[in-house]
Amino acid sequence: MSEPIKADEVLLQSGSMNLGDLGEALVAMVDDEALVIELTQAFLEQAGFSRFTSTSDSTSAIAMLRRERPKVLLLDINMPKVTGFDVLAEMQKDPVLKHIPTIVLTTAEDPETKLRALDLGATDFLRKPVDPSELALRMRNTLAAAAHRESIQKAFSRYVSPRLVERIISETVPFGAKAQRAEVVVMFADLRGFTHMTEVIDVEPLVEMLNEYFAALTAAAHHYDGTIFNMSGDCLLVGFNVPFPQPNAAARAWATAKEMQSRFGSVAARWREHYDITGGLGIGMCRGEAVIGNVGSPNFMSYTVIGNTVNIASRLMQAAVAGEALVSGELFESIRKLVPASRVVPRGNMELRGLMETISVFSIRL
Repeated sequence: MSEPIKADEVLLQSGSMNLGDLGEALVAMVDDEALVIELTQAFLEQAGFSRFTSTSDSTSAIAMLRRERPKVLLLDINMPKVTGFDVLAEMQKDPVLKHIPTIVLTTAEDPETKLRALDLGATDFLRKPVDPSELALRMRNTLAAAAHRESIQKAFSRYVSPRLVERIISETVPFGAKAQRAEVVVMFADLRGFTHMTEVIDVEPLVEMLNEYFAALTAAAHHYDGTIFNMSGDCLLVGFNVPFPQPNAAARAWATAKEMQSRFGSVAARWREHYDITGGLGIGMCRGEAVIGNVGSPNFMSYTVIGNTVNIASRLMQAAVAGEALVSGELFESIRKLVPASRVVPRGNMELRGLMETISVFSIRL
């Protein structure tokens, strides 16, 4: 029986492989030998890659990368003036460049060179002269992994601020972890006057108004690293001290409430001018223990927060009038020094629907 055909032999026989959208990814190359760049580009074009940028002057490498923002970099190590190690080190200092997958191409055989390159952030390592079929396959796999990472980033960015996305991906928790109990600060924000809006505004502008409203509120939440758990109708649910501990979670929640009101003020002014509509923001906040985790069916899961703390925050939001935040007593004690006394009105112990016991509540004018 003949031996099975290997993947690289298939590439050489067929001339190219099915890359799909990966073939449109911008490939950058830095090598002090222009002929090597020319040959490598020819190899990759035959394999199905169509977009390239390059330089044989390593002193201009970082500038090229910042300008072009390639999806993958092929990098020589042994170059005059600025080595591949130098380029890798500079890339690690840049919040964007450090995420560009980098395949090192070098004649060096010693393991120290490989380990140093990998330690500086290189993704892969190939020895020169490079087998073109192996390079094409490594390129495909590197780009596929990068595309998968980008899709995960986009998914997480629906919930948390961009500052937390990288930490979530690198630590691979907590979205895949088991449900757990944790101390959280829960905030509900609701649009006052929404029912009237649905009655007098056409569908298309109504949806645009809601998008504008949610964009303002989520921007405020992400500014203070709040986690967006849910948008329902005209209501937004935000959590703090989750998915990562935040020692100043209460202060973050209060700052978010103020910024939500500020951002919404500009939105509401435009609504009054264009639609003669008056809208307001009502907020409810509570601090306490809650269960955090993935809840749902096998076909649909949602990372969410549940428990009495959530229920209290929801009831407080329902009772708040436009421009008011109703805050549980325990949470208020955590932020008392941050809130001007002139804005605070104690509401005493309130009875909230669905709860057996009354709770201490403070009204804060936003």
